[in-house]
Amino acid sequence: MVVARAVGSDEESVRVDNLAGFDAETVDMRTLLIVGSSRTRVREQPDGTRVVWTPRDYPLDE
Repeated sequence: MVVARAVGSDEESVRVDNLAGFDAETVDMRTLLIVGSSRTRVREQPDGTRVVWTPRDYPLDE
């Protein structure tokens, strides 16, 4: 999950967490909440930031 609050303002904060660590009390009208899937990936960058993405390809059923 990506929890981004006050995006584009001086008060901006972005958190990457899993569903188990999610606190619904932190979400308000200024919050963008992105929920991934079982295929969502997170990569830690050398500067400490995290990149979050979900692959757009769909594997064939086996």
